[in-house]
Amino acid sequence: MKTSAPRNALYAQSGGVTAVINASACGVIETALKARRQIGRIYAGRDGIVGALTEDLIDVSAESAATIRALRHTPAGAFGSARFKLKGLDKNRAEYERLIEVFKAHDIGYFFYNGGNDSMDTALKVSQIGAQLGYPVTCIGVPKTVDNDLPHTDCCPGFGSVAKYIAISTLEGALDVASMARTSTKVFVLEVMGRHAGWIAAAGGLAGRKAGEPPHIILFPEIPFQKEAFLARVKQCVTDYGYCVVVVSEGAKYPDGTFLAEAGTKDAFGHTQLGGVGPVVANMVREALGYKYHWAVADYLQRAARHIASKVDVEQAYAVGKAAVEYAVKGMHAVMPAIKRTSSKPYRWKIVPVPLADVANVEKKVPREFITADGFGITPTCRRYLEPLIAGEDYPPYEGGLPKYLRLKGKPVRRRLKTAFKI
Repeated sequence: MKTSAPRNALYAQSGGVTAVINASACGVIETALKARRQIGRIYAGRDGIVGALTEDLIDVSAESAATIRALRHTPAGAFGSARFKLKGLDKNRAEYERLIEVFKAHDIGYFFYNGGNDSMDTALKVSQIGAQLGYPVTCIGVPKTVDNDLPHTDCCPGFGSVAKYIAISTLEGALDVASMARTSTKVFVLEVMGRHAGWIAAAGGLAGRKAGEPPHIILFPEIPFQKEAFLARVKQCVTDYGYCVVVVSEGAKYPDGTFLAEAGTKDAFGHTQLGGVGPVVANMVREALGYKYHWAVADYLQRAARHIASKVDVEQAYAVGKAAVEYAVKGMHAVMPAIKRTSSKPYRWKIVPVPLADVANVEKKVPREFITADGFGITPTCRRYLEPLIAGEDYPPYEGGLPKYLRLKGKPVRRRLKTAFKI
């Protein structure tokens, strides 16, 4: 009896990239290459879902095994990512129909979408429209986000490494300020990512273990910002310790919900564009207290710092990519491999499937019991949660004093559709 050829797979990266998203790509690709009975060729969307829509695909099968292995230690999105959100099926069905058209043209039967909340929603909708159009596609979401705000998973791949970077930066920056505080800078403000969830800001709290050790103040999106209470704490810290270190989340808000640094514009996902809360907070200190200050914005550095990535994070990122393919070839559909903590000391975890419908567009925020009663620090419970996630080092290879990161060939797949699609 003649058996049908295995269908091809498409992998795409979405949204803001991380230090370990390529480790997930490595997990997906290496596992798919071993599943030749179920999966044929492996493609990637160039610049994420945009590449899928425009039929701009990369032939991953053309890359060498060494190149695929090197993905594990290379930061950012090796295949390109995009901030492009597909609208609802009722609002723009044409985009989803175009995806299915591309999938049909290239015999794609497996879709692995590596992203955050919005991406899990897209993967879910693609699974639904495929069935409606009579071309079923096995859709698996691969979790990724430095914000750590996906539900039903102990943590999100990408978070452990950004948490490690911020904790180290807070520690080292605080030592610098402390050494100069008597005659120079008295207040240092570090702005970190986190629009609605303060997980990254919380990670800065790992830098100090004892009372009086920096950071002295953490400003969370979950805790409404009270200007007078904040300034009083800054003044008290300078009086008691000679200096004050502040870690502030970009999403810090006033009691009415307005961001401290709202720029008045929207990004591609419809989120409010934030304009930089670090200088806003620093200027409050200068105007009210007159202290000399410095501020810094971690920005892309925090999510690109593969040189100091968390070993646990790298291992988890690879594991979810590997599990995504294993789930797919077992016939599972519309699920996301999630991380389940089974023990904190020692830290142990396993991968379990979670329905995409339970994950899509849901944000996990820092629980109140993780934040001190005054709203300015982390509790021992939060520390016990965070510390295992930054454990261990997984250094990339170095050459000439710099990390040796890869560049893909990026061989394009021949287009088969006559019609182009404009974004």
